[in-house]
Amino acid sequence: MKHHPKPWKGFVLSGIVSSAGYALLFAYLNDQEVMRVFMQKDKWYLPVLVAFAFSFAHGAFTGYFWEMLGIRAKPPAKKG
Repeated sequence: MKHHPKPWKGFVLSGIVSSAGYALLFAYLNDQEVMRVFMQKDKWYLPVLVAFAFSFAHGAFTGYFWEMLGIRAKPPAKKG
């Protein structure tokens, strides 16, 4: 079995970015303000961009989390 170094820097950085995003959205912005900004017809792309940013940050953190625990995806079987 191969030893893989733990990605501490990526784990911590993605955790901070993900946590900060959720903290900013839920603690510092109230729901009326979020809805007011996101429901503007000329800014239809804002909810999509925010959802993409949250998905990316949370997905990166989750990937690093599992890697820190030593759980990795099984490599695909070679064909042929």
